[in-house]
Amino acid sequence: MRVAFFGSRSFERPVFESANPLHGHTLTFFEAGLDLSTAALARGHDAVCIFVNDQADAAVLQELKNAGVRLVALRSAGFNNVDIAEALRLGMPVVRVPEYSPYAVAEHAMCLILALNRKIHRAYARVRELNFSLEGLIGFDLHGATVGVIGTGRIGMAMVRILHGFGAQILTYDPYPNEPLVERYGVRYVALPELYAASSVITLHCPLTPETYHLIDTDAFAQMKPDAILINTGRGALINSRALITALKAGRIGGAGLDVYEEEEGVFFHDLSQRVLHDDVLARLLTFPNVLITSHQGFLTREALSNIAATTLANITAYEKGDELLNAVTV
Repeated sequence: MRVAFFGSRSFERPVFESANPLHGHTLTFFEAGLDLSTAALARGHDAVCIFVNDQADAAVLQELKNAGVRLVALRSAGFNNVDIAEALRLGMPVVRVPEYSPYAVAEHAMCLILALNRKIHRAYARVRELNFSLEGLIGFDLHGATVGVIGTGRIGMAMVRILHGFGAQILTYDPYPNEPLVERYGVRYVALPELYAASSVITLHCPLTPETYHLIDTDAFAQMKPDAILINTGRGALINSRALITALKAGRIGGAGLDVYEEEEGVFFHDLSQRVLHDDVLARLLTFPNVLITSHQGFLTREALSNIAATTLANITAYEKGDELLNAVTV
């Protein structure tokens, strides 16, 4: 099949090209993200392959259909950027990569926790300027601390295992409790208000749905400990960014580690170092000494990239052969 890759990056292409000989597809890579203005680039292709910040709303999907595209392949687990109902109405199956490396994302979340807690980013900057003072760098032991994990799917489960190794007391929230986690790691499922109130660290590993949109808002911040650390390696819109800024300014939260941001499209994955940042909310977040932001790199390990490529190409091959689409999105 002829596949148009949108929003492709230099680190992805060799991985997909290396995995493709087993499938024999024709791969075309576009740096441009998918939106209404770029959908015409897909003309002459049978499928499009898109990532988290590409847009596949109803209008874009119709343009893709008009261009002859028959399949939408996500090289990600999340699919909130695709109008699934419209895709199915147009007869365009949507496939995804439900699991690539939960360890990659969970380990990155732990990196953010440790860096914020022990002020590593600030200490590094000081030492580079020959300032070896320890003032303002006090952290706390994770051993014995209470950590709240929201979402206990594959990534949340990996996070629980890591936290258990540190000796943390783990509270969890998920509409669908995972009983083996309770039995093996002693986690305790609680309601969100209890998790907010008791946790020194709160880490988000739930999908973005209408129910979880701005899950962390002004009301949630009001229930948290004033020195709590908030981590988000899930989806940016799980947190109301303006409410986060208000909480930071008021000292209602101890710090935030963000690998995702709700308006990251057009910013993350791009080098803007020679340009003016027009996003005032993101610019304000970058001014806080207790905020650490990475550019959606939680998935970025060799193992994860290889798994993403293998599963994505296998999904496309299954469609080409008329096999069952095991990773199809149906709702």
